[in-house]
Amino acid sequence: MPEIRLTDKTALVTRGGSGIGKSIAGLFACRGAEVIILDTDEAAAQESVQAIRDNNGCAKVYQCDMANYDAVSETVTAILADFQKIDILVNNAGIVHVGDLLHTTESDLDRLYQVNVKGVYNCMYATVPHLIENNGGVILNLASIASKIGLTDRFAYSMSKGAVLTMTLSVAKDYIDDNIRCNCICPARVHTPFLDNFIKENYPGKESEMYRTLAQYQPIGRMGTPDEIASLAAFLCSDDAAFITGCAYDIDGGVINLR
Repeated sequence: MPEIRLTDKTALVTRGGSGIGKSIAGLFACRGAEVIILDTDEAAAQESVQAIRDNNGCAKVYQCDMANYDAVSETVTAILADFQKIDILVNNAGIVHVGDLLHTTESDLDRLYQVNVKGVYNCMYATVPHLIENNGGVILNLASIASKIGLTDRFAYSMSKGAVLTMTLSVAKDYIDDNIRCNCICPARVHTPFLDNFIKENYPGKESEMYRTLAQYQPIGRMGTPDEIASLAAFLCSDDAAFITGCAYDIDGGVINLR
């Protein structure tokens, strides 16, 4: 099978400065796409862009708070002025909260909603009119296994990722006649710097023990890697996946079907 290519595609990746988003941005550029990174952390995003340029790829950063509709709208307008088109939108930005219902405050719930739900809505709302005008495109949302099964102490996170999954299905159905494909990826735990920091902050003194516990939750015996998520993302955003829309892809080391 020939290598998946994204030549002549312009891809917008949110939170492409680290972790999964950084791997997605890097792989997309390697496969021929012009990559646009939206991130609140401009310094981290610039590092991703520099790595892409060092590898002869094309990338640019726009600092933007995805939870702020006006900021997203203005940024997408600026992107279209600079690049003339957007072919692919990858909604990767997200945050997490540890806590069951009674350990999730209203402010916790609002914080996750603003980023994980409203941020995805804002980016799709600002981008879909252009995709319609451009005779189609691809939207890929990062959901989670938490959108399909109950995870202990992840009440607000599961709520937000469930919304991502159902928004994906709704957009896929509503805009199929506009040649817009919309899918989501549902990873289990992925080993990223974010996860390492999360363990350090929430389980001080028990980092190694907690890492092993989280890794062994996956029946395959380890966490996923950002590059593995990026490979699936590249396929779903390529023309090789032209017959795929309205799907939620598990990439979970067997969690959904084998636990």
